[in-house]
Amino acid sequence: MALATEIAPRRPSSVPLLAGLSPLESEAVDLFVGLAQVVGLPKSIGQIYGLLYISTVPLSLDDIVERLDISKGSASQGLKFLRSTGAVRACDDHDSRCDHYEAETGLRALASGFLKEQIEPRLESGEGRLARLKRLAVAAPAAERDHVVQRVKQLETWHSRAAGLLPLLIRFLGK
Repeated sequence: MALATEIAPRRPSSVPLLAGLSPLESEAVDLFVGLAQVVGLPKSIGQIYGLLYISTVPLSLDDIVERLDISKGSASQGLKFLRSTGAVRACDDHDSRCDHYEAETGLRALASGFLKEQIEPRLESGEGRLARLKRLAVAAPAAERDHVVQRVKQLETWHSRAAGLLPLLIRFLGK
């Protein structure tokens, strides 16, 4: 009998997601791929973070490429994004000339970085879109104008509230 919380059949953990990973690593990678896709991030972001999260040692770019069987460009872009959000940090490996990476595991740091890198820029670009929507709504046919003007006003209210809440959330998460 299946648990009520289980929505879809799960891939057996004994079947590796990728040949270069252990079942444990595959399961962790699979979990973070799903989370990345929920928030609209590429699969490779979830793969990289999942591998680094479960890894007992920091990994180099080449390690990540080999273990996940992804392109060097995809791994490099993924690491760049993860570093910019604070989800991954470079660490010193005195035995090697190349950078090694490990996952940031603090939920506050992850959430704060995501808000700063993903949500804040979208809110900023939303201001221009709202201005264009407002101009288009005012120019809409008379039969539709009241409705669309009201909807744009509602969007402006949502945007204003989100823009006011975001700095508070970032400050709260930073403490």
